[in-house]
Amino acid sequence: MHVERSGPATASAPHAVAISGNVHVARLNVHAAPVPGPVEWPLLPDPVPALASAFQDRAGLRERIDRARADHATVVLSGGGGTGKSQLAAAYAHQARAEGVDLVLWVNAAETEQVITTYARAARLVAAPGAAGQDPQDDARAFVNWLATTPRSWLVVLDDITDPRSLESWWPPSPPSGRGTVLDTTRRRDALLSGGGRAVIDVDTYTEAEAEAYLRERLTHAACARLLDDDVLRLARELGLLPLALAHAAAYMINEDVTCARYLRLFTAGTARLDKLLPVDADTERYGRPVATALLLSLDAAQRAEPAGLAAPALTLAAFLDPAGHPRELWTHPGVVTHLGIHRTPETPVDADDAHAVLRLLHRYALITDDSRNGPRAVRIHALTARAAREVTPDTELPTAAHAAADALLDLWPTHDHSDADLAAVLRANTDTLAAHAGDHLWHPDGHPILYRAGRSLLDAGLHNVSIPHWQRMSADADRLLGAEHPDTLMARGQLAISFWQAGRTDEAIALEERVLAARERLLGAEHPNTLMVRANLASSYLQAGRIGEAIALDERVLADRERLLGAQHPDTLMTRANLASSYRQAGRIGEAIALEERVLADRERLLGAQHPDTLMTRANLAASYWQAGRIGEAIALEERVLADRERLLGGEHPDTLTSRANLAVSYWQAGRTAEAIVLLERVVADRERLSGAEHPETLTSRANLAVSYWQAGRTAEAIALLERVVADRERLSGAEHPDTLTARTNLASSYRQAGRTDEAIDIEERVLADRERLSGPEHPATLTVRANLAVSYRQAGRTGEAIVLLGWVVADYQRLSGVEHPDTVAVTSVLRRWLT
Repeated sequence: MHVERSGPATASAPHAVAISGNVHVARLNVHAAPVPGPVEWPLLPDPVPALASAFQDRAGLRERIDRARADHATVVLSGGGGTGKSQLAAAYAHQARAEGVDLVLWVNAAETEQVITTYARAARLVAAPGAAGQDPQDDARAFVNWLATTPRSWLVVLDDITDPRSLESWWPPSPPSGRGTVLDTTRRRDALLSGGGRAVIDVDTYTEAEAEAYLRERLTHAACARLLDDDVLRLARELGLLPLALAHAAAYMINEDVTCARYLRLFTAGTARLDKLLPVDADTERYGRPVATALLLSLDAAQRAEPAGLAAPALTLAAFLDPAGHPRELWTHPGVVTHLGIHRTPETPVDADDAHAVLRLLHRYALITDDSRNGPRAVRIHALTARAAREVTPDTELPTAAHAAADALLDLWPTHDHSDADLAAVLRANTDTLAAHAGDHLWHPDGHPILYRAGRSLLDAGLHNVSIPHWQRMSADADRLLGAEHPDTLMARGQLAISFWQAGRTDEAIALEERVLAARERLLGAEHPNTLMVRANLASSYLQAGRIGEAIALDERVLADRERLLGAQHPDTLMTRANLASSYRQAGRIGEAIALEERVLADRERLLGAQHPDTLMTRANLAASYWQAGRIGEAIALEERVLADRERLLGGEHPDTLTSRANLAVSYWQAGRTAEAIVLLERVVADRERLSGAEHPETLTSRANLAVSYWQAGRTAEAIALLERVVADRERLSGAEHPDTLTARTNLASSYRQAGRTDEAIDIEERVLADRERLSGPEHPATLTVRANLAVSYRQAGRTGEAIVLLGWVVADYQRLSGVEHPDTVAVTSVLRRWLT
């Protein structure tokens, strides 16, 4: 059965946002006289940075670096700010010193002048031929020549290269002797870095194990092991596994005597800025700058580079999105291009090419990662970089960036999620992140459609455990910001009711839908499309609650209105016709159900295609009607086709796939293929319990069907144990008179009878028969089934006369209602004949 969903109107046009803040690095020019006398080896002209407390060896990364060093004289460590590139280089420098390498030279390479100055001083220390101490550039060239020809062993570390092109003349050579190596660190990702035979190694964050080990060792070494608790790994994850942030956080915890759990609450609350939670006075590892500054250090340079002026607004927009990645295509959306264009002069408008160029610019400066191999998650940003970017953006500029991102995400969403399930999942994650950071900005002037589209996607994916809190937040926000009777508020409440229905919380769904329907009728009128939608959804909830007569009355009314207002083949009309067929089937009006479903299936195959989710749903419903009509072979053929299509299109664990698998199992059971039914149902029960919970209505149904299969296989004790559990759960969750409760009680009675507990079976069946006759009518198929079962129990108890009379009534009813050739008619007639002979 289907439910209907719709969203509010579009949002306002986007505006612009900018990032402010400048970071400057001082330039150093030093001239020194030549060093007299002989050279005393080994040399360490400048101190190498000390290793951080609890330094992590990062074995996997070190192995990659070692392999690269074995084949290349120069290895470039490239990565974003705070990933520990310099610490790794320092570890190699200390190792070289310990191994007796003749020269270990640490060079601050942020500015070319610093490289030249350090080279010139080193030239005089090693007594390089031609180093006269008069011109730093001449001396630096002499040092480069010395590196190329000396038999001495050496290691040169060029730390923090910011402009690879300006260093082109100053790359240390690859000496013929192979005794010299170069290790570079940089945030940049320019293609130039891999030229000249250099190997580039990407340095990312710690692994989870490394990050947790760092925090444990750091706090333990500081005699603060008491601050460790069960949240240590969660804290490491929240800090993005970033070595720089972990170092500052550990120092803060030590200084303030704060546990992991307490620090985690402070950090995730979002009320304190990074410079408060990761302060510069916590820089015990001498990273040299606050975390936010370190993360955004390249931004000024990127802002000056071409396309000039676009790096900051682009980074702000990326900072609203999921750190795990968003689609590259977002950057060519007109709203994003317009957002960027506000930051350019009118003479140089921004186009899609500029947007792509700024994306690559941010990638080159390691402020984001842009890798098309990651599909819909091609563009990533570290969570702390994103937080730093948001924090330095003026509050007045945040709404426009948020709306630009929201507009782009909405346009990227596929019309039907099943056509690209991976993309839909990525867009949901990005919408969640955007909504969390944008706050109320996406509720002006109304609720942005992206919020509603993400919620409907959760429903389409069957993720009711996530969709319920989503729509609860949406309902509360809409009520608070727009008012209780605003259309967006009513829409959010209606979607929340669908989530309740999908989760099996039928009473809550009905209460909410009845409330929304009353408001819709009063505000919009009885025939408004939104009113009809809510009325149709209420009918579905009535059906799930076993209130079949009320469901049919609503479905018939909605169908008549939609056929008149929208036409016979409108998608909403087809939806209502399909729902009415489900209600007819539940009421035992199988012929009418089949006629409607065959018509809907033909229309949907023609209008939507054979593999559209609505088409598959109709085919599955028709199979259920065939099954109930005793056309088991046709039911199995349809169900096998639907299951294969759903597994391929939706995945093996989608709720609709599980339903198909469960229905096919029941048909196998009906066809006597009990072993196959049990295999399928055991898998379905395990999946349902894990994905939906042990008490979800579909879980209970699958468990009951498995019990029936056990019963048919002669595994009576297992069947009884399962059914007793199902009956208790059904009575507690749905009530004693719900159709599913009555079915479960009937099945339990059959198991009791098979186990020889005939009196208990009769007690249950007499009670169920009375309830069925009162609630469904004396001629309902379920009523006839219970009456036939009771006849069998009477005969087993020796009450043969009563059994024959009762079964005779059942045979007559079956012949009159279903025909003499219906499988159920044939089955009960055969039993009666055996009894009479």
